Amino acid sequence: MTTATVTSKGQITIPSKVRQSLHVDAGDRVEFVELEPGQFLFMAANRSVTELKGMFGKAPKTVSIEDMNQAS
Repeated sequence: MTTATVTSKGQITIPSKVRQSLHVDAGDRVEFVELEPGQFLFMAANRSVTELKGMFGKAPKTVSIEDMNQAS
């Protein structure tokens, strides 16, 4: 098991083995996803938004910019 120590400022250093496995470097973003109370998933947030294309399928209804503006 790999561990890290939290500083008084709430910061941690991600161990090198973990950084290599997640392919994260200085300046990259990471996410903490709560799975249940007291348990979090720590994951790299360095995927391109273009990788999400098609994830949700085709939109059931096309909405124009004008319709969007009227709804707000």
